[in-house]
Amino acid sequence: MIRVLIVDDSSLIRDSLSASIENYNHTTVVAGTAANGAKALDWLEFHYVDLCITDIRMPVMDGLALIGEVNQRYPWVRCLVVSSYDDFQYAKMSIQLHALDYILKPVDEEILFSALDKAKERLDEDRNRDAAQLMLRKLPHHKQMVDKWLEHIRTLHVETLPLLIVETLELLEGWVEGNFNLLNPLSNLWLSTIIEELSSERFNLKLEEGNDFGLGDATLTLQAVRSYFRLCAVRRLEEGANELVDTMRGIRDQQSVKVIHKIKHYIDQHYGDQINLQDLADHVAMNKTYMCTLFKQETEMTIGTYTVAIRMKEARNLLMETSEKIYTIANQVGYEDVTYFSQLFKKHYGLSPLDYKKRMKS
Repeated sequence: MIRVLIVDDSSLIRDSLSASIENYNHTTVVAGTAANGAKALDWLEFHYVDLCITDIRMPVMDGLALIGEVNQRYPWVRCLVVSSYDDFQYAKMSIQLHALDYILKPVDEEILFSALDKAKERLDEDRNRDAAQLMLRKLPHHKQMVDKWLEHIRTLHVETLPLLIVETLELLEGWVEGNFNLLNPLSNLWLSTIIEELSSERFNLKLEEGNDFGLGDATLTLQAVRSYFRLCAVRRLEEGANELVDTMRGIRDQQSVKVIHKIKHYIDQHYGDQINLQDLADHVAMNKTYMCTLFKQETEMTIGTYTVAIRMKEARNLLMETSEKIYTIANQVGYEDVTYFSQLFKKHYGLSPLDYKKRMKS
């Protein structure tokens, strides 16, 4: 998700740009607006953004002064200029300050969208470059962690993958030294490293970039930045690990795969209910005993184990994204006995629900 700050002394322009950005795509959102450079800097003291779109001429502090301050204080933020003045000197000074583009008012939406495309590309390039440099420097000193991942994937050892992912996140966080927006590209590079290590075993997998939909509000306070990017990285590592395991396991029988997918989909949709095996067997039109045997053969886990894994994942998300009590979360994922739920959570993640939340947010 790309978060944008719009700075312009005209409320009409701010509203118009906000509307255009909302029309651009669902991964780019307006996090805040400000009437001049000084107010923008005040806002940035407490909030996180990736991109600043600013006018040039404004009272109190103009756009060029703002860009200079942003470059010094928030070097990860890129800037775009939107101006009423077709002035070569303004454009030249903007470029000298590393602004990505200089767009004239009234703003043509197509031109704005093209500039946003360029901004997203540059942000990705910046983060991927910085993450790659970190990986090159740090990875040779942490071969043991890579070996642990390879062992888990090769042996389909899924039971302790969640705790391994937490340990990996803590390792990567130590590398970024507070630049938490590098955690996601680092997670992608980590997964790519594991795939490369497995390439000699005819292991062929291309992972998607992943997304952070639903994990954070459009307006992100600085206090929430670490927790937000950690949760994004955990999601990426989890998704990647699951795909690695699935690929290693392979597709044994196409028809069986369809049945397994149908069983998983049913559980994914009904994890909050009491799942009855006979009802599930009826749903997939299969004998209950054979269904359970097939699921175990194809996934190396029982239907009960998979159900617990889904419930624990959803419980973890609720634990990190809401302030719900533990017993409420337990009920929402299908457990009436909160003590039993807590025992399952600790067995799955290696930590109790409260300890897990403290460790992730500490």
